[in-house]
Amino acid sequence: MQLLLPHLFGAARRRCCPRDAHLNQVHQLSVQTRHARQAASVLLNALRQPHGLPKLSLEDWDLLLRVARRSRLLGRIAADLSQQNLLDQLPPSVVNHLQAAQQLVSHRQTVLSWELNRLRWALADLNPPLILLKGIAYHHAQLPPARGRNFVDVDLLVPPAWIAPVEQRLLERGWVQPKLSRYDDHYYRAWMHEIPPLRHRERDNEVDLHHNIVPLTTRQPPEAALLLSNSVAVADLSAEAPPLPVRILAPTDMVLHSLAHLWFDAQPDEGLRLRDLVDAADLMRYFGHEAEFWTQLPQRAVALHLERPLFYGLRYAQRLLYLSAPAATCRAVAKFAPSYPVLRVMDILVPLALMPEHPDFPRHRAALARWLLYIRAHWLRMPPLLTLRHLLYKSWARLVQQVKPKTPV
Repeated sequence: MQLLLPHLFGAARRRCCPRDAHLNQVHQLSVQTRHARQAASVLLNALRQPHGLPKLSLEDWDLLLRVARRSRLLGRIAADLSQQNLLDQLPPSVVNHLQAAQQLVSHRQTVLSWELNRLRWALADLNPPLILLKGIAYHHAQLPPARGRNFVDVDLLVPPAWIAPVEQRLLERGWVQPKLSRYDDHYYRAWMHEIPPLRHRERDNEVDLHHNIVPLTTRQPPEAALLLSNSVAVADLSAEAPPLPVRILAPTDMVLHSLAHLWFDAQPDEGLRLRDLVDAADLMRYFGHEAEFWTQLPQRAVALHLERPLFYGLRYAQRLLYLSAPAATCRAVAKFAPSYPVLRVMDILVPLALMPEHPDFPRHRAALARWLLYIRAHWLRMPPLLTLRHLLYKSWARLVQQVKPKTPV
């Protein structure tokens, strides 16, 4: 009997193993979910209520610094704290990280402002209409999203007819284009809303020349003429400004462009960029002081065929960033909603893809959400057959690159 007991208990333990494994898996998922909520909560609270950050523990600061840097929002949080004179109330080790982020932002803004200066001088005698987009537009016009925003290139919008002359002039004045395959060059010029990026041979700063704000293969791309005709002149604060004037998009168009970039440019690894939603929320708060802005926003979305990006952008800016919008605008934008089942799915996927994961506890479901919204972005940007062709080609090219023997240095 004594010899049988270990075998009996061993068999019982073996029979319990599948259940124990299931319980361990459930516990692991619960731990991952709890930490993911913690990461999202600490970042959103920092964006909504920076005045509460001096109360954070060092453990929470460690997490916030990591997720904010990953979301490209560390400079923004540092700027908010500096603006409210709160840096002195933080631990010195935390202040070091925040000041480093501020210095990086200041450096990039200075470098790319100078790049814009050189671009304007290079194009002055050509005198094309030149509209600033995204980060350089926010910085040049001193708009709220520029606060602590790190941007890596200069984005310009010119009329489609001006693309070739502007590109040629920049190539003559020191900017170069990377060597691309014939397919990639065709991808940019035939299907996208921009040409292949240019980079100055000495300063190594990238310039993106756009002729629209979404790809041409989109089902209903906006008419570039509507964006150009509604653009706004920007005054130069410097007395030594180049002779070529620059403009920015109209307030409503700027918001819609930020939201279009959010939904059309999802990435498989990064997912949706929370920074784009923060930009749009900042712009809506800033321009929303004028009542006509809220009236024009839904109307302009219809004119530019960007109704759905506005619906989702307003929905999640209200939910995550506590954006306030007039009831009349909310009712008008609600008409752009998808069907109820689609909306339910998006309400599950978007927070997973938009909010950063806890660096130490990543979840498979978040990776799946990022991948699904990446596929959705391609679906929005291209017809199904063209999307399939493009993804197959890029997968094949990546595979060939991996198996290609490397030449010794």
